[in-house]
Amino acid sequence: MIRPKALKKGDTIGLISASGATPPEKFLPAVKSIEKLGFKVVAGETCRARHGYLAGSDELRACEVNQMFSDSNIDGIFCIRGGYGATKILPLLDFDMIKANPKVFAGYSDVTALHIVFNQQCGFVTYHTPMPSTEFIRPEMDEYTWKSFIESVTATERTDYYLKNPPGRTMTTLVDGKATGQLIGGNLTLVTASLGTPYEIDTRGKILFIEDIDESEQRVDRMLTQLKLAGKLDGVAGILLGAWTNCGPENPKHPEHSLSLQTIFQEILGPLNKPIIKDITCGHSLPTMSLPLGRTITMDTENQMIKVIE
Repeated sequence: MIRPKALKKGDTIGLISASGATPPEKFLPAVKSIEKLGFKVVAGETCRARHGYLAGSDELRACEVNQMFSDSNIDGIFCIRGGYGATKILPLLDFDMIKANPKVFAGYSDVTALHIVFNQQCGFVTYHTPMPSTEFIRPEMDEYTWKSFIESVTATERTDYYLKNPPGRTMTTLVDGKATGQLIGGNLTLVTASLGTPYEIDTRGKILFIEDIDESEQRVDRMLTQLKLAGKLDGVAGILLGAWTNCGPENPKHPEHSLSLQTIFQEILGPLNKPIIKDITCGHSLPTMSLPLGRTITMDTENQMIKVIE
């Protein structure tokens, strides 16, 4: 697995949206937030384009991804936001060209669709990170989140470091055990959406990270069940469970008519007898850690330890 060249101050970031349209009032603050980190910014047309809920047409969004990877003047690519639409452009991407030009590629949520294909079909590490128009500009953006992000994209070659929650946020064990494997995954909805397509996630021997937002407990149950029935959970080496923001009962007035996430995880994931660590501070939340997708990690549930290794 190729590790992209680390970013440094003065490098040029290509800013794109492969998914949803960016609210106009968030565009300039997002650009400035990247410039404050010491980077130059080349903002793509998709950062200001709108086609309904999309950041321009499928052709525009795909063309911009291809252009940013092919342009030797662009050192890294940040997705300005998530939303919806990344899966729609996958058939239009030039994977051979992208594979030949690996770069730091950062984002999360709907960007999961691109993480999966860049890891699997292009063979380079990508970064599950907060994004400029959704976290960088928020007043509650915290030191832990900034540090995790900056270290991820500026120290891509480092090894033997730990993925730790911020102080006061304890990881917990769902199933005991140890595992080593390639870290994959991202947003549960997007991981599930890959099934049955040419871009289907390969979980065999991997450590699967998943998180989500605004999904009822019933829908989380449905998606995990789909992954299980598709055989995607049988071959995993281990599972990491991140933040489940606003994932509660379908009817909050009658929580007794639902199953808690803890119960769902125990009933669906527990019988796999794979090591599982939950309550990882990563996902649609602040603070949030950044993850190097495609890197090899080891996990040990006894001490809730997750370590990036060579």
